Amino acid sequence: MSRVAAVAPVVPEYSYTQAEMTGMLAPLLAENSRHEAVIERMHGASGIDRRHMALPLERYPELGSFRETNDEFIRVSTELLERALTTALADAGLAPSDVDFVFFTSVTGISAPSIDALLIPRLGLRPDVKRVPSFGLGCLAGAAGLARVHDYLVGHPDEVGVLLSVELCSLTLQRDDHSMANFVATGLFGDGAAAVVMVGENRSEPGPRVIDTRSTFVADSHDVIGWNVGGTGFEIVLSAGVADVIQNSFPGEVSDFLGRNGLTIADIDTWIAHPGGPRVLEAFESSLGLERSDLQSSWDCLARVGNLSSAAVLHVLADALHADPAPAPGSHALAFALGPGVSAEFVLLEW
Repeated sequence: MSRVAAVAPVVPEYSYTQAEMTGMLAPLLAENSRHEAVIERMHGASGIDRRHMALPLERYPELGSFRETNDEFIRVSTELLERALTTALADAGLAPSDVDFVFFTSVTGISAPSIDALLIPRLGLRPDVKRVPSFGLGCLAGAAGLARVHDYLVGHPDEVGVLLSVELCSLTLQRDDHSMANFVATGLFGDGAAAVVMVGENRSEPGPRVIDTRSTFVADSHDVIGWNVGGTGFEIVLSAGVADVIQNSFPGEVSDFLGRNGLTIADIDTWIAHPGGPRVLEAFESSLGLERSDLQSSWDCLARVGNLSSAAVLHVLADALHADPAPAPGSHALAFALGPGVSAEFVLLEW
C-alpha cells in the first residue's frame, strides 16, 4: 500500500469576493440587461464567497488571443507548482532529489514541454525522474492522480511519487459565449493548484494509506461535461445532466467499491468529495444518503476558493489531513471526483 505523506494546496495572490467578480464579468459577458440579471442570479447562487485569480481582475477585459492566455497559464502554473511542491516535500521531510515519479495534470492550458518538465531545473528534481503529464481528465484528475501514483508505488514500494495539479480556470474566459453553461462556469470556477507527496509501503514517512481505488465510465454521457476547443481556446460544456448522472450511478458504484473492501457507507468517517458546485454536492448527499455535515469540508472549500477543477478535491484532502482533532487511527475516508466522460474516480484511505 502507498501512503499520502503530505498535501500542499496553493492559490494565486489575487483574491476577490464573488460580488467583485460578478461586477467585472456581467457587463463583459452579457449582450443585454437580461443576460446581466441571469449572470448575477447564477453567481449569487453558487455558494462561493471568494475566488483567487491568476491575474489582477482588471487584466481580464483586455486579454486577447489564446496564445496570450496560454502563455500566462505556463508562467503562473510553473510558479504555483514550484511553491506547492516545495512546501509538500518540506512537510514530508523530503528533498526534490528524493522524487522518483511525477504525475502532472491540468485541463486549463497546454505546454510542451509540460509544466512538470519545467520544474525539473527550477526545483532540482533528478534528471532521471519518471513523468506522466495528463490532459483531459478535468475535475476527475485530482482523485485519478492519487490513484495512478498509488498504482505506480504498489510496484515500486521503496520510492516517492508526487501528484501535481494546477487549474487556471479564469484564463479560459470566453467573452463571446452567451450560453447558460458559460454564465454558470464564470461564477463557479476559481484558480489554484496542489502538490501531493506519496510514498511506497517500504518507506517510513507517515500518512493515511491508500487501500483501494476504482475508476468508472458512464456510457452515453460525453456531452455532459467537457470542452469544445475553438479559435479562442476552451469553451465550456456543462449540462444540467451532471446531477442525474450522480443520482443514477453513484449509489451502486460506491456500495460495490466499499463492499469489496468489507465496508459500507456507514463505515466511512471522512468524506473527501470534489466541491463541484451546490448541485453536485447536493447530488452526492442525496444519492449516498448523507447529511450536509458529512460534506461540510467540501462546502467550506467551495465557499473559500470555488471549484478548482482537478485541484479542488486535493484542497479538501489537505483539510482532512490537518483536521483537529485528527481522524482516529483505523478510520476510513473516501475521496472521489467526477469529470468529462462522464467518468468518476474513487480512492479509499485508512488512517
